[in-house]
Amino acid sequence: MDRDEVQKLYGEGEVVLDSVFKGSQAIEKAPKIYGVPTGIEGLDELFFIVVSEKGKIVKKNLGGIPAYSVFNITGVSDTGKTLMVEQFAVNQASKGEKVAFITVETPANFVASSLKLRATAMGLNFDDFQDNIIIIDAASSTKLRENIPDLLATLAYVIKEYKVKFTVIDSVTGLFETKEMLARAVVRRLFNFMKKWYQTALFVSQKRSGHEELTAEAAGGYAVGHIVDGTMVLAKELIDSPYKSKLYGKPVGDIVRLFRIDGCRMSGHDTKTHFLEITESGLVKIGQPIGK
Repeated sequence: MDRDEVQKLYGEGEVVLDSVFKGSQAIEKAPKIYGVPTGIEGLDELFFIVVSEKGKIVKKNLGGIPAYSVFNITGVSDTGKTLMVEQFAVNQASKGEKVAFITVETPANFVASSLKLRATAMGLNFDDFQDNIIIIDAASSTKLRENIPDLLATLAYVIKEYKVKFTVIDSVTGLFETKEMLARAVVRRLFNFMKKWYQTALFVSQKRSGHEELTAEAAGGYAVGHIVDGTMVLAKELIDSPYKSKLYGKPVGDIVRLFRIDGCRMSGHDTKTHFLEITESGLVKIGQPIGK
């Protein structure tokens, strides 16, 4: 049965053969997955793949987040979300890679100052690679912040002009904060763009008060977590009972920060909840699992 016969039989709609692929055709276009180092101590070894070697299944560490993945980093305020993406951006830029940093919350000059502080804390000279980070200031531009087509057109230009491989959005919540009903549509559009341009991307999203600390739910509900390749959840908890004191090994009155990977469709990952530390110099470190 040819295309016209199917069209006549069905009676409505259009047969779009450009979107139909055999498995072999699709696999030919699939990029090879490898680990992208994050610059965050304790994180890179939490991702792995499984391969077959001499008839045996072998687990291999990726050494970073999967290349071409789009990750959501969510948590309440003061859990280290922005610090994480800044470390990632600085780490890649210091290696000579180009990074697009879309700031939706803070004007570009303040973001640049923060990135410089992060580089100093990491023992790097920001002046040596500062031009490898291209900042798109959606915080100061209503047109970019409220018009997704304009934002993506600007990002496409930056990717082509500077050969960008990595994109950070801090935060994606700011692109739909007054219209959370549209969160799914906004995030889907961003996600599809990152896939089309083969970006490895990190989206920061904020939790509203009342959302459970260690779930992937954020502003806009589960829209972000359902669409992206994976979610990293950051949380903090007050030790306010003897039970929590025993569980976390901290005295009553302390605050502990926690980290977990809430799914990753592009590779295997550690499923445990880990301690998270923000050092005095402002760096995020992923520690041991709880109870170990």
